[in-house]
Amino acid sequence: MQRILLAFAILITGLTFVGCNGTGIETISLSAPGRNTLKVRIDVKTTDPCTVRIEYWQKADSLHKFTTISSPTGTDHALVLTNLRPKSQYLYHIISSEGGKETTSKVYDFRTSGYPMWIQDFFQTIAPDSTIVPDAFKKGFILFSRRETPGIIFLLDHKGDIRWYHQVNGTGFKTTHFTRNKTILSILGTEEYPTSYGNEILEVSLTGDTLLHLKKGESDFKETIHHEIILNDRSEIVTLNVQTRIMDLSSVGGTKQDTVKSDGILVLDRKGKKVWGWSVFDALDPLKDPKIMQEKKDWMHANSVSFDRDGNYLMSFYNNGQIWKIDSKTGKVIWKFGRGGDFKMPAEGVFDQGHAVHRNAQGDLMLFDNGTSKETTRTLTFGLDESAKTSVLKHHITLPKEFYTARMGSAYLVGPDAVLHCSSKTNSIVLTNLDGRFLWALKSRIMPYRAEFVPQEQVAPYLVN
Repeated sequence: MQRILLAFAILITGLTFVGCNGTGIETISLSAPGRNTLKVRIDVKTTDPCTVRIEYWQKADSLHKFTTISSPTGTDHALVLTNLRPKSQYLYHIISSEGGKETTSKVYDFRTSGYPMWIQDFFQTIAPDSTIVPDAFKKGFILFSRRETPGIIFLLDHKGDIRWYHQVNGTGFKTTHFTRNKTILSILGTEEYPTSYGNEILEVSLTGDTLLHLKKGESDFKETIHHEIILNDRSEIVTLNVQTRIMDLSSVGGTKQDTVKSDGILVLDRKGKKVWGWSVFDALDPLKDPKIMQEKKDWMHANSVSFDRDGNYLMSFYNNGQIWKIDSKTGKVIWKFGRGGDFKMPAEGVFDQGHAVHRNAQGDLMLFDNGTSKETTRTLTFGLDESAKTSVLKHHITLPKEFYTARMGSAYLVGPDAVLHCSSKTNSIVLTNLDGRFLWALKSRIMPYRAEFVPQEQVAPYLVN
Protein backbone atom coordinates (compact mmCIF):
# COMPACT_ATOMS: atom_id res chain seq x y z
CA MET A 1 0.00 0.00 0.00
CA GLN A 2 1.38 3.40 -1.03
CA ARG A 3 0.73 6.22 1.46
CA ILE A 4 0.11 9.80 0.41
CA LEU A 5 0.13 12.25 3.31
CA LEU A 6 -2.73 14.74 3.01
CA ALA A 7 -1.62 18.34 3.29
CA PHE A 8 -3.23 21.40 1.80
CA ALA A 9 -1.16 21.12 -1.40
CA ILE A 10 1.18 18.18 -1.86
CA LEU A 11 2.30 17.07 -5.30
CA ILE A 12 3.31 13.42 -5.62
CA THR A 13 5.16 12.44 -8.76
CA GLY A 14 6.50 9.24 -10.21
CA LEU A 15 3.54 7.07 -9.16
CA THR A 16 2.67 4.98 -12.20
CA PHE A 17 0.47 2.04 -13.04
CA VAL A 18 -0.51 0.31 -16.24
CA GLY A 19 -3.68 1.90 -17.55
CA CYS A 20 -5.02 4.48 -20.00
CA ASN A 21 -3.94 2.30 -22.91
CA GLY A 22 -0.84 1.19 -21.03
CA THR A 23 0.65 4.64 -20.47
CA GLY A 24 -0.17 5.24 -16.80
CA ILE A 25 -0.36 8.10 -14.33
CA GLU A 26 2.17 10.89 -14.34
CA THR A 27 1.25 12.67 -11.12
CA ILE A 28 -1.22 12.59 -8.21
CA SER A 29 -1.82 15.67 -6.09
CA LEU A 30 -4.01 15.92 -2.98
CA SER A 31 -5.42 19.09 -1.45
CA ALA A 32 -8.20 20.21 0.90
CA PRO A 33 -10.30 22.85 -0.93
CA GLY A 34 -10.90 25.81 1.36
CA ARG A 35 -9.13 23.87 4.10
CA ASN A 36 -12.35 21.91 4.46
CA THR A 37 -12.02 18.87 6.72
CA LEU A 38 -14.71 16.89 4.87
CA LYS A 39 -13.55 17.34 1.27
CA VAL A 40 -10.38 16.13 -0.44
CA ARG A 41 -9.52 17.02 -4.02
CA ILE A 42 -7.34 14.61 -5.96
CA ASP A 43 -5.77 15.84 -9.20
CA VAL A 44 -4.57 13.05 -11.48
CA LYS A 45 -2.51 13.66 -14.60
CA THR A 46 -2.38 10.82 -17.14
CA THR A 47 -0.08 10.44 -20.11
CA ASP A 48 -2.90 9.65 -22.57
CA PRO A 49 -6.57 10.69 -22.65
CA CYS A 50 -8.92 8.53 -20.58
CA THR A 51 -11.64 8.87 -17.93
CA VAL A 52 -10.83 8.49 -14.26
CA ARG A 53 -12.86 7.77 -11.15
CA ILE A 54 -11.75 7.11 -7.58
CA GLU A 55 -13.04 4.43 -5.23
CA TYR A 56 -12.37 5.15 -1.55
CA TRP A 57 -13.28 3.83 1.89
CA GLN A 58 -12.46 4.15 5.56
CA LYS A 59 -9.60 1.90 6.55
CA ALA A 60 -11.69 0.63 9.46
CA ASP A 61 -14.71 -0.12 7.24
CA SER A 62 -13.88 -1.73 3.90
CA LEU A 63 -17.48 -2.92 3.40
CA HIS A 64 -18.76 0.60 2.70
CA LYS A 65 -17.04 2.03 -0.35
CA PHE A 66 -17.73 5.29 -2.16
CA THR A 67 -17.01 6.18 -5.77
CA THR A 68 -16.66 9.57 -7.41
CA ILE A 69 -18.34 10.44 -10.69
CA SER A 70 -16.00 9.77 -13.61
CA SER A 71 -14.03 12.68 -15.00
CA PRO A 72 -14.43 13.70 -18.65
CA THR A 73 -12.01 12.14 -21.10
CA GLY A 74 -8.69 13.92 -20.97
CA THR A 75 -5.27 13.90 -19.38
CA ASP A 76 -5.97 16.25 -16.45
CA HIS A 77 -8.54 14.95 -13.98
CA ALA A 78 -9.87 16.75 -10.89
CA LEU A 79 -12.04 14.68 -8.56
CA VAL A 80 -13.43 15.65 -5.16
CA LEU A 81 -13.99 13.09 -2.41
CA THR A 82 -16.95 13.74 -0.15
CA ASN A 83 -18.62 11.47 2.47
CA LEU A 84 -15.52 11.90 4.61
CA ARG A 85 -15.31 11.92 8.40
CA PRO A 86 -12.86 13.92 10.53
CA LYS A 87 -9.70 12.37 11.98
CA SER A 88 -10.12 9.22 9.90
CA GLN A 89 -7.78 7.08 7.79
CA TYR A 90 -8.93 6.45 4.20
CA LEU A 91 -7.78 4.11 1.46
CA TYR A 92 -8.36 4.70 -2.24
CA HIS A 93 -7.42 3.54 -5.69
CA ILE A 94 -7.72 5.17 -9.09
CA ILE A 95 -9.71 3.48 -11.85
CA SER A 96 -9.00 4.54 -15.43
CA SER A 97 -11.10 3.69 -18.45
CA GLU A 98 -10.18 3.97 -22.11
CA GLY A 99 -11.85 2.24 -25.02
CA GLY A 100 -13.97 0.10 -22.70
CA LYS A 101 -10.94 -1.23 -20.82
CA GLU A 102 -10.58 -0.47 -17.11
CA THR A 103 -7.41 -0.56 -15.04
CA THR A 104 -7.14 -0.14 -11.27
CA SER A 105 -4.13 1.36 -9.55
CA LYS A 106 -2.46 0.23 -6.37
CA VAL A 107 -4.02 1.37 -3.08
CA TYR A 108 -3.00 4.70 -1.54
CA ASP A 109 -4.10 6.32 1.71
CA PHE A 110 -4.59 9.65 3.46
CA ARG A 111 -5.86 10.91 6.79
CA THR A 112 -8.38 13.71 7.33
CA SER A 113 -7.84 16.39 9.95
CA GLY A 114 -10.22 17.29 12.78
CA TYR A 115 -12.93 19.92 12.60
CA PRO A 116 -11.77 23.52 13.01
CA MET A 117 -12.04 24.63 16.64
CA TRP A 118 -14.71 27.21 15.83
CA ILE A 119 -17.30 24.62 14.67
CA GLN A 120 -16.68 21.96 17.28
CA ASP A 121 -19.49 21.23 19.75
CA PHE A 122 -21.92 23.45 17.83
CA PHE A 123 -24.82 21.01 18.06
CA GLN A 124 -26.52 18.79 20.61
CA THR A 125 -29.30 16.34 19.77
CA ILE A 126 -32.10 15.12 22.03
CA ALA A 127 -33.81 11.82 21.19
CA PRO A 128 -35.19 10.02 24.28
CA ASP A 129 -36.36 7.06 22.17
CA SER A 130 -34.41 6.59 18.94
CA THR A 131 -36.69 3.73 17.89
CA ILE A 132 -39.54 6.14 17.13
CA VAL A 133 -37.41 8.41 14.93
CA PRO A 134 -38.49 7.69 11.32
CA ASP A 135 -36.03 5.78 9.16
CA ALA A 136 -36.42 8.37 6.39
CA PHE A 137 -35.15 11.01 8.79
CA LYS A 138 -32.23 8.87 9.93
CA LYS A 139 -31.16 8.42 6.33
CA GLY A 140 -31.53 12.07 5.35
CA PHE A 141 -29.87 15.34 6.30
CA ILE A 142 -30.75 18.72 7.80
CA LEU A 143 -29.70 21.84 5.89
CA PHE A 144 -29.29 25.22 7.56
CA SER A 145 -26.77 28.02 7.71
CA ARG A 146 -25.05 30.67 9.82
CA ARG A 147 -26.06 34.25 8.97
CA GLU A 148 -23.19 35.92 10.78
CA THR A 149 -19.65 36.29 9.46
CA PRO A 150 -18.07 33.94 8.57
CA GLY A 151 -21.04 32.34 6.87
CA ILE A 152 -21.30 28.56 6.96
CA ILE A 153 -23.74 26.11 5.37
CA PHE A 154 -24.20 22.85 7.25
CA LEU A 155 -25.64 19.46 6.37
CA LEU A 156 -26.11 17.42 9.56
CA ASP A 157 -27.21 13.85 10.10
CA HIS A 158 -29.74 12.79 12.73
CA LYS A 159 -26.95 12.36 15.30
CA GLY A 160 -26.05 16.03 14.97
CA ASP A 161 -22.77 15.21 13.23
CA ILE A 162 -21.54 17.65 10.60
CA ARG A 163 -21.47 15.67 7.37
CA TRP A 164 -20.88 18.55 4.94
CA TYR A 165 -20.12 22.24 5.29
CA HIS A 166 -19.12 25.19 3.15
CA GLN A 167 -17.65 28.42 4.50
CA VAL A 168 -17.36 31.94 3.09
CA ASN A 169 -15.38 34.73 4.71
CA GLY A 170 -16.44 38.34 5.13
CA THR A 171 -20.16 37.67 4.68
CA GLY A 172 -22.96 35.42 5.95
CA PHE A 173 -25.60 33.08 4.50
CA LYS A 174 -28.92 34.90 4.98
CA THR A 175 -31.02 32.11 3.54
CA THR A 176 -30.15 28.81 1.89
CA HIS A 177 -32.11 26.38 -0.26
CA PHE A 178 -31.36 22.91 -1.65
CA THR A 179 -32.26 22.67 -5.34
CA ARG A 180 -33.44 19.81 -7.52
CA ASN A 181 -30.07 20.07 -9.32
CA LYS A 182 -28.27 18.83 -6.18
CA THR A 183 -26.90 22.31 -5.56
CA ILE A 184 -27.21 24.80 -2.71
CA LEU A 185 -28.48 28.28 -3.60
CA SER A 186 -28.06 31.13 -1.12
CA ILE A 187 -28.44 34.83 -0.41
CA LEU A 188 -25.32 36.29 1.18
CA GLY A 189 -25.01 39.56 3.05
CA THR A 190 -22.50 41.36 5.20
CA GLU A 191 -23.37 42.53 8.70
CA GLU A 192 -24.63 45.86 7.36
CA TYR A 193 -27.58 43.90 5.92
CA PRO A 194 -30.02 42.96 8.70
CA THR A 195 -31.62 39.58 9.36
CA SER A 196 -32.52 37.93 6.03
CA TYR A 197 -31.43 40.69 3.62
CA GLY A 198 -28.39 40.48 1.38
CA ASN A 199 -26.45 41.65 -1.66
CA GLU A 200 -25.02 38.48 -3.22
CA ILE A 201 -26.31 35.27 -4.80
CA LEU A 202 -24.18 32.14 -4.56
CA GLU A 203 -24.81 28.64 -5.89
CA VAL A 204 -22.39 25.85 -5.02
CA SER A 205 -22.25 22.16 -5.85
CA LEU A 206 -21.87 19.41 -3.27
CA THR A 207 -18.23 19.16 -4.28
CA GLY A 208 -17.83 22.82 -3.29
CA ASP A 209 -17.54 24.28 -6.79
CA THR A 210 -18.99 27.76 -7.34
CA LEU A 211 -21.61 27.44 -10.08
CA LEU A 212 -23.00 30.97 -9.92
CA HIS A 213 -22.00 34.14 -8.07
CA LEU A 214 -23.83 37.43 -8.63
CA LYS A 215 -23.30 40.67 -6.73
CA LYS A 216 -25.63 43.63 -6.28
CA GLY A 217 -24.83 46.29 -8.85
CA GLU A 218 -23.96 43.81 -11.58
CA SER A 219 -26.21 43.58 -14.66
CA ASP A 220 -29.90 43.91 -13.58
CA PHE A 221 -29.25 42.90 -9.98
CA LYS A 222 -29.80 46.41 -8.59
CA GLU A 223 -31.91 46.04 -5.43
CA THR A 224 -31.31 44.40 -2.08
CA ILE A 225 -32.77 40.89 -2.01
CA HIS A 226 -34.19 39.06 0.99
CA HIS A 227 -35.75 36.04 2.68
CA GLU A 228 -36.06 33.66 -0.27
CA ILE A 229 -34.13 32.26 -3.21
CA ILE A 230 -35.22 29.35 -5.42
CA LEU A 231 -34.79 28.07 -8.97
CA ASN A 232 -37.57 27.86 -11.54
CA ASP A 233 -37.83 25.04 -14.08
CA ARG A 234 -35.34 26.86 -16.35
CA SER A 235 -32.80 27.10 -13.50
CA GLU A 236 -33.30 30.87 -13.36
CA ILE A 237 -33.10 32.59 -9.98
CA VAL A 238 -36.33 33.64 -8.24
CA THR A 239 -35.97 35.89 -5.21
CA LEU A 240 -37.68 38.69 -3.26
CA ASN A 241 -36.37 42.22 -3.64
CA VAL A 242 -36.78 45.50 -1.76
CA GLN A 243 -38.69 48.13 -3.72
CA THR A 244 -38.93 51.81 -2.83
CA ARG A 245 -41.50 54.40 -3.89
CA ILE A 246 -41.54 58.16 -3.24
CA MET A 247 -45.19 59.00 -2.54
CA ASP A 248 -47.47 61.75 -1.32
CA LEU A 249 -48.59 60.60 2.13
CA SER A 250 -49.70 64.02 3.32
CA SER A 251 -53.36 62.89 3.36
CA VAL A 252 -52.56 60.30 6.05
CA GLY A 253 -50.15 62.36 8.14
CA GLY A 254 -46.98 62.02 6.09
CA THR A 255 -45.17 64.32 3.71
CA LYS A 256 -45.63 65.02 0.00
CA GLN A 257 -42.29 63.33 -0.74
CA ASP A 258 -42.50 60.40 1.65
CA THR A 259 -40.73 57.05 1.24
CA VAL A 260 -42.47 53.68 1.32
CA LYS A 261 -40.45 50.47 1.20
CA SER A 262 -42.05 47.19 0.24
CA ASP A 263 -41.38 44.06 -1.76
CA GLY A 264 -41.38 42.45 -5.16
CA ILE A 265 -40.47 39.28 -7.00
CA LEU A 266 -37.35 39.34 -9.15
CA VAL A 267 -36.42 36.66 -11.70
CA LEU A 268 -32.85 36.72 -13.05
CA ASP A 269 -31.13 34.55 -15.60
CA ARG A 270 -27.80 33.03 -14.69
CA LYS A 271 -25.91 36.07 -15.92
CA GLY A 272 -27.95 38.46 -13.78
CA LYS A 273 -30.24 39.75 -16.52
CA LYS A 274 -33.81 40.46 -15.41
CA VAL A 275 -36.30 38.00 -16.88
CA TRP A 276 -39.46 39.01 -14.98
CA GLY A 277 -40.50 41.22 -12.11
CA TRP A 278 -43.51 42.01 -9.94
CA SER A 279 -44.25 44.65 -7.30
CA VAL A 280 -46.60 44.89 -4.35
CA PHE A 281 -47.14 48.53 -5.36
CA ASP A 282 -48.79 47.36 -8.59
CA ALA A 283 -51.29 45.23 -6.68
CA LEU A 284 -52.09 47.34 -3.61
CA ASP A 285 -52.35 51.08 -2.86
CA PRO A 286 -50.40 52.09 0.26
CA LEU A 287 -52.87 54.92 0.92
CA LYS A 288 -55.62 52.35 1.48
CA ASP A 289 -53.69 50.72 4.30
CA PRO A 290 -54.68 52.35 7.64
CA LYS A 291 -51.32 51.32 9.11
CA ILE A 292 -49.17 52.78 6.34
CA MET A 293 -47.56 55.44 8.54
CA GLN A 294 -46.47 52.83 11.09
CA GLU A 295 -45.31 50.35 8.47
CA LYS A 296 -44.00 52.54 5.61
CA LYS A 297 -40.39 51.55 6.33
CA ASP A 298 -41.27 47.89 5.82
CA TRP A 299 -44.74 47.80 4.30
CA MET A 300 -46.14 44.25 3.98
CA HIS A 301 -42.79 42.50 4.76
CA ALA A 302 -42.85 39.59 2.31
CA ASN A 303 -41.00 36.61 3.78
CA SER A 304 -41.33 33.70 1.35
CA VAL A 305 -42.10 32.84 -2.24
CA SER A 306 -42.59 29.37 -3.70
CA PHE A 307 -44.27 27.68 -6.65
CA ASP A 308 -47.83 26.39 -6.57
CA ARG A 309 -48.63 23.18 -8.40
CA ASP A 310 -49.61 25.10 -11.55
CA GLY A 311 -46.37 27.09 -11.69
CA ASN A 312 -47.79 30.31 -10.25
CA TYR A 313 -46.27 31.95 -7.18
CA LEU A 314 -47.26 31.65 -3.53
CA MET A 315 -46.04 34.68 -1.57
CA SER A 316 -46.43 35.25 2.17
CA PHE A 317 -46.51 38.51 4.12
CA TYR A 318 -45.63 38.87 7.77
CA ASN A 319 -47.37 42.19 8.50
CA ASN A 320 -50.89 41.42 7.27
CA GLY A 321 -50.88 37.66 7.88
CA GLN A 322 -51.80 36.77 4.31
CA ILE A 323 -50.62 34.44 1.54
CA TRP A 324 -51.15 35.56 -2.05
CA LYS A 325 -51.25 33.47 -5.18
CA ILE A 326 -49.75 35.48 -8.06
CA ASP A 327 -49.90 34.66 -11.76
CA SER A 328 -46.29 34.02 -12.81
CA LYS A 329 -46.88 35.50 -16.28
CA THR A 330 -49.29 38.42 -15.83
CA GLY A 331 -48.56 39.34 -12.20
CA LYS A 332 -52.28 39.33 -11.39
CA VAL A 333 -53.19 38.42 -7.79
CA ILE A 334 -55.32 35.28 -8.19
CA TRP A 335 -56.37 34.97 -4.53
CA LYS A 336 -55.50 35.92 -0.96
CA PHE A 337 -55.54 33.44 1.91
CA GLY A 338 -55.47 34.39 5.59
CA ARG A 339 -56.87 37.28 7.63
CA GLY A 340 -59.27 39.29 5.47
CA GLY A 341 -58.59 37.01 2.49
CA ASP A 342 -60.80 35.33 -0.07
CA PHE A 343 -61.19 31.93 1.63
CA LYS A 344 -63.48 30.73 4.37
CA MET A 345 -61.26 29.47 7.16
CA PRO A 346 -61.91 27.33 10.23
CA ALA A 347 -61.46 29.36 13.41
CA GLU A 348 -58.61 27.19 14.66
CA GLY A 349 -56.77 27.76 11.36
CA VAL A 350 -56.51 31.54 11.62
CA PHE A 351 -52.82 32.43 11.78
CA ASP A 352 -50.85 35.55 12.66
CA GLN A 353 -47.81 35.23 10.40
CA GLY A 354 -46.79 32.62 7.89
CA HIS A 355 -43.21 31.67 7.15
CA ALA A 356 -41.81 29.17 4.62
CA VAL A 357 -45.19 28.87 2.88
CA HIS A 358 -45.25 26.10 0.28
CA ARG A 359 -47.18 23.18 -1.20
CA ASN A 360 -45.92 20.05 0.50
CA ALA A 361 -45.42 16.64 -1.11
CA GLN A 362 -49.08 15.79 -0.42
CA GLY A 363 -50.28 18.87 -2.30
CA ASP A 364 -51.43 20.77 0.77
CA LEU A 365 -50.59 24.34 1.73
CA MET A 366 -48.10 24.23 4.60
CA LEU A 367 -46.82 27.09 6.74
CA PHE A 368 -45.02 27.92 9.97
CA ASP A 369 -47.12 30.32 12.08
CA ASN A 370 -45.12 32.42 14.51
CA GLY A 371 -48.28 33.06 16.53
CA THR A 372 -47.31 36.40 18.10
CA SER A 373 -50.81 37.29 19.32
CA LYS A 374 -50.91 34.24 21.62
CA GLU A 375 -47.15 33.72 21.90
CA THR A 376 -47.73 30.21 20.58
CA THR A 377 -45.95 28.89 17.52
CA ARG A 378 -47.66 26.34 15.30
CA THR A 379 -47.31 24.44 12.05
CA LEU A 380 -50.46 24.37 9.93
CA THR A 381 -51.45 22.37 6.85
CA PHE A 382 -54.49 23.29 4.77
CA GLY A 383 -56.43 21.66 1.99
CA LEU A 384 -57.69 24.40 -0.35
CA ASP A 385 -60.66 24.35 -2.72
CA GLU A 386 -59.60 27.20 -4.97
CA SER A 387 -62.89 27.25 -6.92
CA ALA A 388 -65.21 27.35 -3.90
CA LYS A 389 -62.70 29.44 -1.87
CA THR A 390 -62.96 27.13 1.13
CA SER A 391 -60.24 25.57 3.26
CA VAL A 392 -59.88 22.59 5.56
CA LEU A 393 -57.32 22.49 8.35
CA LYS A 394 -55.70 19.08 7.91
CA HIS A 395 -52.94 19.27 10.50
CA HIS A 396 -52.42 21.60 13.42
CA ILE A 397 -49.23 21.11 15.42
CA THR A 398 -48.66 23.38 18.42
CA LEU A 399 -45.07 23.59 19.61
CA PRO A 400 -44.39 23.70 23.35
CA LYS A 401 -44.00 27.17 24.87
CA GLU A 402 -40.24 26.77 25.14
CA PHE A 403 -40.10 26.67 21.32
CA TYR A 404 -42.14 29.84 20.72
CA THR A 405 -40.42 32.07 18.15
CA ALA A 406 -41.81 35.49 17.25
CA ARG A 407 -39.78 35.72 14.06
CA MET A 408 -38.42 33.50 11.31
CA GLY A 409 -38.76 29.71 11.27
CA SER A 410 -39.96 26.96 8.96
CA ALA A 411 -41.74 23.61 8.78
CA TYR A 412 -41.30 20.86 6.20
CA LEU A 413 -42.55 17.29 5.88
CA VAL A 414 -40.19 14.40 6.51
CA GLY A 415 -41.78 11.54 4.65
CA PRO A 416 -45.55 11.24 5.04
CA ASP A 417 -45.72 11.12 8.84
CA ALA A 418 -43.30 13.64 10.40
CA VAL A 419 -42.54 17.36 10.36
CA LEU A 420 -39.25 19.19 10.86
CA HIS A 421 -39.87 22.53 12.58
CA CYS A 422 -37.27 25.30 12.91
CA SER A 423 -37.73 27.50 16.00
CA SER A 424 -35.25 30.21 15.12
CA LYS A 425 -35.31 32.40 18.22
CA THR A 426 -34.71 29.41 20.49
CA ASN A 427 -31.86 28.05 18.32
CA SER A 428 -33.81 24.80 18.01
CA ILE A 429 -34.88 22.34 15.33
CA VAL A 430 -37.64 19.93 16.36
CA LEU A 431 -39.03 16.77 14.75
CA THR A 432 -42.59 15.70 15.60
CA ASN A 433 -45.16 13.37 14.12
CA LEU A 434 -48.33 14.80 12.57
CA ASP A 435 -50.06 14.71 15.95
CA GLY A 436 -47.36 16.87 17.48
CA ARG A 437 -45.63 14.07 19.42
CA PHE A 438 -42.00 14.93 20.12
CA LEU A 439 -39.51 12.64 18.32
CA TRP A 440 -36.18 14.44 18.16
CA ALA A 441 -34.60 17.86 18.64
CA LEU A 442 -31.38 19.69 17.96
CA LYS A 443 -30.05 22.61 20.00
CA SER A 444 -27.58 24.84 18.22
CA ARG A 445 -25.11 27.57 19.10
CA ILE A 446 -26.24 29.49 16.03
CA MET A 447 -29.68 30.89 15.15
CA PRO A 448 -31.05 29.05 12.09
CA TYR A 449 -33.34 31.08 9.85
CA ARG A 450 -34.79 27.89 8.39
CA ALA A 451 -34.03 24.17 8.47
CA GLU A 452 -34.74 22.05 5.40
CA PHE A 453 -34.87 18.28 5.35
CA VAL A 454 -32.93 16.77 2.43
CA PRO A 455 -33.65 13.07 1.69
CA GLN A 456 -30.60 10.90 1.14
CA GLU A 457 -31.50 10.11 -2.46
CA GLN A 458 -31.27 13.82 -3.32
CA VAL A 459 -27.64 14.12 -2.20
CA ALA A 460 -26.34 10.69 -3.25
CA PRO A 461 -23.66 9.82 -4.31
CA TYR A 462 -22.01 12.86 -2.74
CA LEU A 463 -23.41 12.13 0.73
CA VAL A 464 -24.73 8.81 2.01
CA ASN A 465 -25.58 7.57 5.49
